[in-house]
Amino acid sequence: MNLAELVKSYEGQMVEMLSKLVSIKAVNPRSGEGQSEWGRVKFLEPILKELGLETQVVVAEDPLVPEGRPNLLGILPGKDRSRTLWFIGHLDTVPVGDLKLWSHDPFDAYIHDGKIYGRGAEDNGQAVITSLFALRAIKEAGITPNVNIGLAFVADEETGSTYGINYLIQQKIFKPEDMAIVPDSGDSEGSFIEVAEKSMMWLKFKVIGKQVHASMPTLGINAHKVGMMFALAVDEALHDNYADRDQLFEPPFSTFEITKKEANVENINTIPGTDVFYMDMRVLPEHDLDDILELIDELRTTFEYEYKVKIEMEVVQRGDAPAPTDPNHPLVRTLAQVIEEYRNIKPKVGGIGGGTCAAPLRKVGIPAVVWGTIDETAHQPDEYAKIENLTKDAIVFAEIMRRIE
Repeated sequence: MNLAELVKSYEGQMVEMLSKLVSIKAVNPRSGEGQSEWGRVKFLEPILKELGLETQVVVAEDPLVPEGRPNLLGILPGKDRSRTLWFIGHLDTVPVGDLKLWSHDPFDAYIHDGKIYGRGAEDNGQAVITSLFALRAIKEAGITPNVNIGLAFVADEETGSTYGINYLIQQKIFKPEDMAIVPDSGDSEGSFIEVAEKSMMWLKFKVIGKQVHASMPTLGINAHKVGMMFALAVDEALHDNYADRDQLFEPPFSTFEITKKEANVENINTIPGTDVFYMDMRVLPEHDLDDILELIDELRTTFEYEYKVKIEMEVVQRGDAPAPTDPNHPLVRTLAQVIEEYRNIKPKVGGIGGGTCAAPLRKVGIPAVVWGTIDETAHQPDEYAKIENLTKDAIVFAEIMRRIE
């Protein structure tokens, strides 16, 4: 039985394991609700041990989680033990959002029309399952890979990776000679190989005015009204000043979006004295995030003077884009060859705006590519993973494990 046939024989087990993984809640505790990743680690670690892998749980201290945040590692030794090809999936998920928008309990995997529905099924349970069963195929086929094959199932990807991939990098888990595949983005055909990511920044703005009765607006300062005007002014200035394009990325321009809005007053007849909103920014790598902050700061000063408010700005999260992975790196070429052979498509190499575990690895010089076959339902109600994609991606990963040098 060849590798592809072996992987196909696992399909029922992959569906069962992903369904179980969905049922083990691991909503990131820093998202305002949720659990740590320990339940999933305790489920997965015995499975890795059964495969004969050398396992390790690396725990990062987190003041919100007394037992810390766990990162599960498993290694299959290769002929050359000095180098490792890592497959990196994250165990945490985002919250479910409005339950009324879900057709089914998001933590009770629901199988319908060839899809497994549930929070975290695509993001990032599919990556965990496909890489695990690919390695199982290699092991059961009796193949000793040319380099070590590593599985890293990490914590905290959804809120910045402080306790996940970044902590592992700090602990010197990865060597300069290593490589990584991160199955955390892609398209529905499996034709897109990501080698670059934009810079990312989340900003929080707090506008402070003066709360008064809505019938006497001249006695106060409407922080909500000023906040809306300020948000739109920032949005317009950023789009005007950073409108250039780079066809390596999809979309090929920087994005600046007003997103989260905090509640201000509970009753209609009160003018709010404070207003809080957030922005998400994904910026082409050639731009300096400090320049963006300077531009916003100038607008902030203008609004404070003109409207007699105070505007506080906080950088909630920031990631400056590292250099991209070389599109001609052997890992990229091998992945492209396997995709072309098994999917009969010629893949495109490019960049994205979303942040993945690949960016921190690139920052320390480790070549990393992001690839998967997904319908991009992450963070949405009725998130799902296609069953056929589990098998198809696991075949690609098994072939890469066999061929990489």
